[in-house]
Amino acid sequence: MKKVLLFVGIIVALFVAIAVITTMQNNQKTEGNPFEKDKLAPETIALLDDPNYENVILPAELEEKLNAGEDVTVYFYASNCIHCKNTTPVVAPLAKDLGIDLVQYNVLEFQQGWDKYGIQATPTIVHFKDGESVARIEGSQPEDVFESWFQEHVLN
Repeated sequence: MKKVLLFVGIIVALFVAIAVITTMQNNQKTEGNPFEKDKLAPETIALLDDPNYENVILPAELEEKLNAGEDVTVYFYASNCIHCKNTTPVVAPLAKDLGIDLVQYNVLEFQQGWDKYGIQATPTIVHFKDGESVARIEGSQPEDVFESWFQEHVLN
């Protein structure tokens, strides 16, 4: 019986040690993150080093730009969305190549974005002109569809 208790105690200690180490690693990764939050979803943490997710905009920054009547093109995504993970490597480089400042709003981290901007699904790109939503494209699309949309609604 003592051997069983010792064995169970060792297993529990190993699981606790793994949990502590994982938490410490995640805390190190999230220090100075662009979301300015102490706690991030694990899916967001996994994307912190991905160069396709570097143009993050915070809710207050977006609101400030819209209130100032600026033109802004926003890529609304969720870091746990498989369609977003397939779309981001297409739209982020495409926007850069076209000279578009495509800012990225993570609705997993900032849930208020769903209702505030009428987001029905991710990924969604919304172009705001003079602070007002004037065009949007939803879902995963082929690159040429995104390029045509950018040409028509953002670069015109």
